[in-house]
Amino acid sequence: MSDRLFDQDDRDYPDAMHFQGFDRITADPEILGGKPCIRGMRLSVQRVLEVLATNPSRDELRSDYPELEDEDIRQALAFAARMLGERIAPLNHPTA
Repeated sequence: MSDRLFDQDDRDYPDAMHFQGFDRITADPEILGGKPCIRGMRLSVQRVLEVLATNPSRDELRSDYPELEDEDIRQALAFAARMLGERIAPLNHPTA
């Protein structure tokens, strides 16, 4: 996979920003303020992750969002993992 994150050469969603290696994840300033979304729909990657976090059943997720395909869910999870990368965020907690 390339180090390039963005790719705008996608004929399915010509007005959206695309993420290298994720053909189903798009970002368009006109849709949800530019949040990464699934295939140009008003369904953000964040929302997919929130639903999976509270109820990991893909069948229920697809019943709530019938337009979602298995590959959409897989790419949403992989996209989130890539965005987190290897960075570790330290917790600021008081020492006793």
